[in-house]
Amino acid sequence: MRFWDSSALVPLVVEEPASRACRALLREDGLQLVWCLSRVEVLSALCRRHRGGGLDDDDLRRAADRLLRFADRWTEIDAVPPVRETAERLLRIHPLRAADALQLAAALVAADHRPRGRPFVCLDDQLTAAADREGLATLRPRS
Repeated sequence: MRFWDSSALVPLVVEEPASRACRALLREDGLQLVWCLSRVEVLSALCRRHRGGGLDDDDLRRAADRLLRFADRWTEIDAVPPVRETAERLLRIHPLRAADALQLAAALVAADHRPRGRPFVCLDDQLTAAADREGLATLRPRS
Protein backbone atom coordinates (compact mmCIF):
# COMPACT_ATOMS: atom_id res chain seq x y z
CA MET A 1 0.00 0.00 0.00
CA ARG A 2 1.39 3.36 -1.07
CA PHE A 3 0.85 6.70 0.62
CA TRP A 4 -0.38 9.25 -1.93
CA ASP A 5 0.26 12.95 -1.42
CA SER A 6 -2.48 15.23 -2.76
CA SER A 7 -0.11 16.43 -5.52
CA ALA A 8 -0.22 12.91 -6.97
CA LEU A 9 -3.98 12.56 -6.50
CA VAL A 10 -4.84 15.61 -8.64
CA PRO A 11 -3.60 13.98 -11.90
CA LEU A 12 -5.93 11.06 -11.21
CA VAL A 13 -9.03 13.26 -11.34
CA VAL A 14 -8.04 15.84 -13.99
CA GLU A 15 -5.76 15.38 -16.99
CA GLU A 16 -2.20 16.60 -16.41
CA PRO A 17 1.20 15.65 -17.83
CA ALA A 18 1.72 13.14 -14.97
CA SER A 19 -1.77 11.57 -15.24
CA ARG A 20 -0.66 8.57 -17.29
CA ALA A 21 2.21 7.77 -14.89
CA CYS A 22 -0.06 8.20 -11.84
CA ARG A 23 -2.67 5.87 -13.32
CA ALA A 24 0.06 3.30 -14.04
CA LEU A 25 1.23 3.43 -10.40
CA LEU A 26 -2.35 3.02 -9.23
CA ARG A 27 -2.83 -0.02 -11.50
CA GLU A 28 0.30 -1.60 -9.96
CA ASP A 29 -1.10 -1.18 -6.45
CA GLY A 30 -4.70 -0.01 -6.18
CA LEU A 31 -4.58 0.39 -2.40
CA GLN A 32 -4.19 4.08 -1.62
CA LEU A 33 -3.34 5.48 1.78
CA VAL A 34 -3.98 9.23 2.17
CA TRP A 35 -4.16 11.97 4.80
CA CYS A 36 -7.77 12.55 5.85
CA LEU A 37 -7.71 16.14 4.54
CA SER A 38 -6.32 15.26 1.10
CA ARG A 39 -9.77 15.43 -0.42
CA VAL A 40 -9.98 19.10 0.64
CA GLU A 41 -6.53 19.81 -0.82
CA VAL A 42 -7.42 18.19 -4.15
CA LEU A 43 -10.74 20.02 -4.35
CA SER A 44 -8.88 23.26 -3.59
CA ALA A 45 -6.53 22.60 -6.52
CA LEU A 46 -9.48 21.91 -8.81
CA CYS A 47 -11.30 25.08 -7.72
CA ARG A 48 -8.16 27.18 -8.22
CA ARG A 49 -7.85 25.78 -11.74
CA HIS A 50 -11.54 26.49 -12.37
CA ARG A 51 -11.21 30.10 -11.16
CA GLY A 52 -8.16 30.51 -13.37
CA GLY A 53 -10.05 29.32 -16.44
CA GLY A 54 -8.32 25.94 -16.74
CA LEU A 55 -11.53 24.01 -16.04
CA ASP A 56 -15.04 24.94 -17.09
CA ASP A 57 -18.06 24.22 -14.88
CA ASP A 58 -18.67 20.77 -16.39
CA ASP A 59 -14.99 19.82 -16.12
CA LEU A 60 -14.97 20.85 -12.46
CA ARG A 61 -18.10 18.82 -11.73
CA ARG A 62 -16.70 15.72 -13.47
CA ALA A 63 -13.35 16.05 -11.67
CA ALA A 64 -15.07 16.51 -8.30
CA ASP A 65 -17.19 13.41 -9.00
CA ARG A 66 -14.05 11.40 -9.84
CA LEU A 67 -12.46 12.66 -6.62
CA LEU A 68 -15.40 11.36 -4.58
CA ARG A 69 -15.21 7.96 -6.30
CA PHE A 70 -11.49 7.72 -5.48
CA ALA A 71 -12.12 8.86 -1.90
CA ASP A 72 -14.64 6.06 -1.44
CA ARG A 73 -11.89 3.52 -2.12
CA TRP A 74 -8.84 4.91 -0.38
CA THR A 75 -7.82 4.45 3.25
CA GLU A 76 -7.45 7.63 5.28
CA ILE A 77 -5.04 8.41 8.09
CA ASP A 78 -7.12 10.39 10.56
CA ALA A 79 -4.98 10.29 13.69
CA VAL A 80 -4.88 14.08 14.07
CA PRO A 81 -2.92 14.50 17.35
CA PRO A 82 0.05 12.28 16.36
CA VAL A 83 0.07 13.72 12.83
CA ARG A 84 0.02 17.27 14.21
CA GLU A 85 2.87 16.50 16.60
CA THR A 86 4.94 14.91 13.84
CA ALA A 87 4.17 17.80 11.45
CA GLU A 88 5.41 20.29 14.05
CA ARG A 89 8.72 18.39 14.23
CA LEU A 90 8.96 18.29 10.44
CA LEU A 91 8.38 22.03 10.11
CA ARG A 92 11.39 22.68 12.34
CA ILE A 93 13.77 20.67 10.16
CA HIS A 94 12.42 20.80 6.58
CA PRO A 95 11.41 23.79 4.43
CA LEU A 96 7.77 22.71 4.12
CA ARG A 97 4.41 24.44 4.02
CA ALA A 98 1.94 23.38 6.72
CA ALA A 99 -0.19 21.21 4.41
CA ASP A 100 2.90 19.42 3.11
CA ALA A 101 4.18 18.81 6.63
CA LEU A 102 0.80 17.29 7.52
CA GLN A 103 0.93 15.04 4.43
CA LEU A 104 4.41 13.81 5.29
CA ALA A 105 3.51 13.42 8.96
CA ALA A 106 0.48 11.31 8.02
CA ALA A 107 2.71 9.04 5.96
CA LEU A 108 5.15 8.68 8.85
CA VAL A 109 2.35 7.97 11.34
CA ALA A 110 0.90 5.39 8.92
CA ALA A 111 4.35 3.75 8.83
CA ASP A 112 4.43 3.77 12.63
CA HIS A 113 7.50 6.04 12.35
CA ARG A 114 9.43 3.25 10.60
CA PRO A 115 9.51 4.73 7.09
CA ARG A 116 12.35 2.71 5.58
CA GLY A 117 11.10 1.37 2.25
CA ARG A 118 7.52 2.62 2.65
CA PRO A 119 6.34 4.07 -0.68
CA PHE A 120 5.35 7.74 -0.85
CA VAL A 121 3.85 9.00 -4.13
CA CYS A 122 4.41 12.71 -4.64
CA LEU A 123 4.94 15.30 -7.39
CA ASP A 124 6.14 18.18 -5.20
CA ASP A 125 9.92 18.75 -5.20
CA GLN A 126 10.33 20.05 -1.63
CA LEU A 127 8.01 17.46 -0.15
CA THR A 128 9.72 14.65 -2.06
CA ALA A 129 13.11 15.83 -0.78
CA ALA A 130 11.84 15.93 2.81
CA ALA A 131 10.25 12.48 2.45
CA ASP A 132 13.54 11.12 1.10
CA ARG A 133 15.41 12.59 4.09
CA GLU A 134 12.85 11.02 6.44
CA GLY A 135 13.55 7.61 4.88
CA LEU A 136 10.44 7.05 2.77
CA ALA A 137 10.80 5.41 -0.63
CA THR A 138 9.57 8.25 -2.81
CA LEU A 139 7.88 7.60 -6.13
CA ARG A 140 7.70 10.52 -8.57
CA PRO A 141 5.35 9.83 -11.45
CA ARG A 142 6.77 11.48 -14.57
CA SER A 143 4.98 12.72 -17.64
